[in-house]
Amino acid sequence: MRSPSSMAVAVRRSDGSVAMLEKPFISITRKFKVLGLPFLRGAVSLFETLYLGMTALQFSADEASKDEAGTPAVGGWVQGVIQTVSMLFAFGLGIMMFVVMPAKITEWLGFQSRIGFGLVDGFFRLMAFMLYLVLISQWKEMARVLGYHGAEHKAIHALEARAPLTPESVQTFSRFHPRCGTSFLFLVVVVSIVVFTFIGKPRGIGDHLLRIAAMPVIVGVAFEFIRLSGKYADRPFVRALIWPGMQFQRLTTREPDLTMCAVAIAALERVRSDEVVRRLESAPAETRTEVAFIQ
Repeated sequence: MRSPSSMAVAVRRSDGSVAMLEKPFISITRKFKVLGLPFLRGAVSLFETLYLGMTALQFSADEASKDEAGTPAVGGWVQGVIQTVSMLFAFGLGIMMFVVMPAKITEWLGFQSRIGFGLVDGFFRLMAFMLYLVLISQWKEMARVLGYHGAEHKAIHALEARAPLTPESVQTFSRFHPRCGTSFLFLVVVVSIVVFTFIGKPRGIGDHLLRIAAMPVIVGVAFEFIRLSGKYADRPFVRALIWPGMQFQRLTTREPDLTMCAVAIAALERVRSDEVVRRLESAPAETRTEVAFIQ
């Protein structure tokens, strides 16, 4: 979980106890105002989310691999190298799978017109995204991870509804959330279809680089839509727009048990004590700024 000035990770140990990682984290968009402008902040947020996600995964891996003396198997500097390499590899693999390969396959099929190429290229990109989610959802070892993802959403729903943060209370909320990263990635795919159709068929390395260079714009548009959809999710028109992305969350979340909800609450409580969050929560509902948490 993340608040405007800190982040916290909760991990269930094999003995049933909960290990906590807590550290300050202020977005660079708050330090450099120009990076916080609409459409720019989305690209920055994506890289920050990748960094925080790798930090959380590494902490979880360290807790799982601790020896009997309670010492992590991986040193601090090694952890940093692994984290950086993993993030770069994931980013490169994503570019290859969702930008380069769909265009290559469409080119091999012989589509030439700008619109025809853009639509077929976008179709393959959407299929790649769906296949990725389906494979993840069918991976048995991921079942508990997806359950914790569902618990995370439920805990945030409970906080936003000002409901008691107990496992039983949290369990009653939906495991789907409009600001989920799954919905965000779906929007990135949809926006990319429009932008790449405008750019046209790539005819060389330069055109592929142009598509990659357009990704910050695509991410920025998707990010702004996610922010607005979270704020106005109760409007029928907005609900209709976010419905497809919410359905993809059926693949990336599972119904959690009470112990999973307890872990999500533990992480949420740590960032909830943040001064900024307390001010936002105590403000009248009609004037409250959205409390944005990483999901």
